[in-house]
Amino acid sequence: MRENLAGLARAAWHGRAAQHAPQVPAPASAKDAPAAVVPGVHVDAAALSQLESAARNFSLQSNQPVHSLLAGRHGSKVRGRGLAFEELRPYVFGDDIRTMDWRVTARTGSPHIRLYAEEKDRPVQLVVDQRMNMFFGSRRAMKSVAAAEVAALVAWRMLADGDRVGGVVFGDDDLSSFRPQRSRAAVLHLLGEIARRNQLLSAYAPAVRAAGRLNEALLRVSRFGHHDALIVVVSDFEGHDARTRDLLLRLRERNDLLAVLVHDPFLSELPSVGDLVVSDGNLQVELGFGEERVRRGITEFVDSHSAALFAWQRGIGVPVLPLSAAEDTAEQLRRLLGNLAPQGRRRG
Repeated sequence: MRENLAGLARAAWHGRAAQHAPQVPAPASAKDAPAAVVPGVHVDAAALSQLESAARNFSLQSNQPVHSLLAGRHGSKVRGRGLAFEELRPYVFGDDIRTMDWRVTARTGSPHIRLYAEEKDRPVQLVVDQRMNMFFGSRRAMKSVAAAEVAALVAWRMLADGDRVGGVVFGDDDLSSFRPQRSRAAVLHLLGEIARRNQLLSAYAPAVRAAGRLNEALLRVSRFGHHDALIVVVSDFEGHDARTRDLLLRLRERNDLLAVLVHDPFLSELPSVGDLVVSDGNLQVELGFGEERVRRGITEFVDSHSAALFAWQRGIGVPVLPLSAAEDTAEQLRRLLGNLAPQGRRRG
């Protein structure tokens, strides 16, 4: 029964996207030919580049405002810039005793201290979901567009802070990975790949459910994010399972990890009357929203999906930021992360 309800919700998820997307000619090859760029349905590299000016007044560093979702008792696990070991040298009168390396001191018989230098940057890894399950939207934009906007805003923000930016962009068929680099060209390259995959999403595309691609993307980023990186996963987390939790926990042990849950309000605000004919590309079903059984089944599926994700925040310490595709993305990030008060001239 639960699987049937889940399938029903997924059918509504995909069918609503097809119903609301503007009518465009079917591409010759849904896999290789990009769709026409219609604002809200698709996004291009130019639009993601223009978000650079909007990437301000929010921070992913450790000094969060009190109203930020990364502050408080379950506050930011984002450590900010760390300390990198620089050298080991003999103790000199006046050195801070707290920097003493007691093991080396005991082994050599003379006092030694460890010197550390503040890290000037850190790697930032963006994990961006551009699968067909993200090609859904009831208002303003598709979830896939909102996810691309989140990635662009975070990338520009972190580059302005002097950090290296890279990541993994994944679709239903495969994924692309980019090693973190501190350059504008590297960010534009990453955003270009996000836009390319975004434009391949189409209502005419075959119904392919690549649930395991999320875990594959997390596994790939773990090869780059060995330690002290900031990893931001932007997805609706369709297909998450016990392995997803284990992979996030493993990444969380040595890195800062943030999950941005992109959602659309339609499935949580179902109409009380009317029918909707939806299709996943192969099968078609009519949903009668006036039937309590149908409404309850979809609501329970959505609630259980969300509850499992927010349990990560309590269970493994991964902050989960809910972001609606129906609202302006930049404004939501400022609200969720804390709208920072201007402090003189700021870069970025």
